[in-house]
Amino acid sequence: MEEEEEDEEEEEEDMFEDAVCTTPARVNTPLSVITEAFEDLADLLKPQRSEITEEEDGLMRLDDFCSACSHVPVLFDCLGFAFKFAEMEYVAKVKDLEEASKTFDTLQNILDLDVEKETVKTPGSHSRNLRRVRQGLDLIRAIFEQFLIADDYSLKDAATTAYTEVCAPFHTWTVRTAVYAGMYTLPTRDQLLLRLNETDQSVEKNMRRYMEASRPIIEYIDKLYIQRNIKLDW
Repeated sequence: MEEEEEDEEEEEEDMFEDAVCTTPARVNTPLSVITEAFEDLADLLKPQRSEITEEEDGLMRLDDFCSACSHVPVLFDCLGFAFKFAEMEYVAKVKDLEEASKTFDTLQNILDLDVEKETVKTPGSHSRNLRRVRQGLDLIRAIFEQFLIADDYSLKDAATTAYTEVCAPFHTWTVRTAVYAGMYTLPTRDQLLLRLNETDQSVEKNMRRYMEASRPIIEYIDKLYIQRNIKLDW
């Protein structure tokens, strides 16, 4: 009888140790979801990037691109009022491309049609909207880059520098003024981590992952325009 009780006690102790030692399930944060989406998209692109030539651009499905891009607005939302305009513009452009993906298979398809119609830079055209979405992705990349290299991790300084480099040259004076004024309403570093549900360690890791994954996608889109003799200064 005593032996049975001892066996039961040992079994309960083993179960307790297993429960304590079990690794908790990974929590999917907004940033990690975005990062994984762009890593998947970049992986689809990798086999083709080395094959892109003057005659053959390689292919990126428009619906795959839109699916990854649809996760990004939460980042603009976490930045608050300062980037409300960028969020609204980005969301509208992505929705347009999502509608276009019902008709067009690839990014190349929408560019080629607008080239043929001479509507690449026409407001509302798919090619113009693709250009603006690309700028949104690059803005997030630049903010992360500046955020990580700053000694004090100042979000205001990081966002100001990133916006000045990526978007300001293409915005009107009115929009630029509103954005710069809104920089003072940006969340603090700790507030941003809280909104993103990240820690000091995880946010740096996920930001670097996004930067690495998004860079070849941004370069790929730029190359599509350049190969069609379309300048990028707009």
